[in-house]
Amino acid sequence: MIERLQAVFTAGADPDRAGPMKAYMRDQFEFLGLTSEPRRALTREVLAGTAKPTERELVEVALACWALPEREYQYFACDYLRRHAKVLTPAALPAIRTLITTKSWWDTVDILAANVVGPMVAGHPALRTAMDEWAVRPGELWTARTAILHQLRYGGRTDTDRLFAYCAAWATEPDFFIRKAIGWALREYAKTDPAAVRAFVEGHPALSPLSVREALRRR
Repeated sequence: MIERLQAVFTAGADPDRAGPMKAYMRDQFEFLGLTSEPRRALTREVLAGTAKPTERELVEVALACWALPEREYQYFACDYLRRHAKVLTPAALPAIRTLITTKSWWDTVDILAANVVGPMVAGHPALRTAMDEWAVRPGELWTARTAILHQLRYGGRTDTDRLFAYCAAWATEPDFFIRKAIGWALREYAKTDPAAVRAFVEGHPALSPLSVREALRRR
């Protein structure tokens, strides 16, 4: 899989786009120059005719992609995991946490939070305790962001006690990505229960202006 992936992605690379893409990500990652649509087309080519992966295969492919320098390989891993998230059990969570805490930035963390960790927790409710742990560890901002965002697609199934508790626990955090995550998570839940979100915001004056602005954007 990885050999085929590298061959296909390298053949489709666009060096003229690679530089601007790297600059957009603050020069943190190398790029092949594959924007979203070409990359998705090449991904379909890579996966054509492949069987449904096992959990072990999913994890092995994802970790191998994370070891490669170009960011598009990490995007492939995120898409692959998202496509087969129902295959993942609690046994895979340590590996997913490794992906979240390695080469960390919003572009991969947010996909993993809402589209991989979220379905894992929904399918295996015992993982809620892991989210509780991720949400309170001082200094571990990317796992905290994941905990805050993992219910982003839950809608009416949202565990509001946990959502509000996580947001309250990080209300005074100065980090931009945590403040943004709080606002984003609250704004999404406001589509289901705007009154509850409004009440939460009004009851927590310590929330940053950014979090409040984002949370109430769709009033």
